[in-house]
Amino acid sequence: MTTLVYDGSFDGLFTAVFEVFEYRFAPAEVISKEHYLTVDFFSEVHEVVTDEIKVDRVIKKLEANLGKSGVKQLLLVYLSERADSGNLILSAVRKCIKNPAENILQNFADPDIMEISKICKSMGREIHRLHAFVRFEKLEDGMFFAKVEPDFNVLPVSWKFFRDRYADQKWMIYDLKRRFGVLYDLKNTEFFYPDEGQLNSLRNSETLHHKEEQKYQTLWQRYFTKTNITERKNMKLHIQHVPKRYWKYLTEKF
Repeated sequence: MTTLVYDGSFDGLFTAVFEVFEYRFAPAEVISKEHYLTVDFFSEVHEVVTDEIKVDRVIKKLEANLGKSGVKQLLLVYLSERADSGNLILSAVRKCIKNPAENILQNFADPDIMEISKICKSMGREIHRLHAFVRFEKLEDGMFFAKVEPDFNVLPVSWKFFRDRYADQKWMIYDLKRRFGVLYDLKNTEFFYPDEGQLNSLRNSETLHHKEEQKYQTLWQRYFTKTNITERKNMKLHIQHVPKRYWKYLTEKF
């Protein structure tokens, strides 16, 4: 058994997949440094150095066989942050190479493909929730800011929704769990990684609020209070549609 350990990036993972075929490692497993916690004395460790040329070759091959939608599915598996995501993707690529004329991601009789399908469905639900439950706060400089903490790393595949919907406003969304965010300045969209000083300000964003922000929040809270019908309150159904883990970021729940 050869264990390929990569740096945790998507490019690093696809470099590892390429090298499984390049060096004919069999059997092999692919795992990130973050999840490689124990030493297996019966396994040979191969340190993967990310190579963009190898990444491009893998992606082009997969796009030719599975299409861009298939590559996106594998990206969602990677973003799920599961420890076995590398092995699931490697399994899918092996089947893709072996059966180039088939869309192997539709073969749900295969346990690995079925697991990939389940992950993609879970990721899809989390992306939908992120779109629905983000609450922006207006800051002193006119920027609109939102904090999120999704179960999976869905911000990299969700930000285009906000760019299209709020194209006339400057905004930024910050993932507290993964310590990165997305910034839109009316022209460009880019990822940002704050230092410790900036991170403290982002966590306590209420100190940066525009003077009108509290008025808007109060108005929003009063609206939900007044429109609520106590007799029809169904907390079980409410939690089903709005999971509790999102409540701390919802203005109407303050």
